[in-house]
Amino acid sequence: MVGAALAIRTDLASPARLRALARRERNPRMSTRMLAIASALEGKSRAEAARLAGMERQALRG
Repeated sequence: MVGAALAIRTDLASPARLRALARRERNPRMSTRMLAIASALEGKSRAEAARLAGMERQALRG
């Protein structure tokens, strides 16, 4: 089974804004997730976005 596309709301934050928030975030897991979401918003696949953030692809599931 092929996974569905990663649906992300784009009305709340841009990739640049998410990266800025991630730099200030004290929770490392939250910061990593924000960085992965920023990459996904820029068009990276879920697997690539997760890899770039240093996390498993499954961690980006809903």
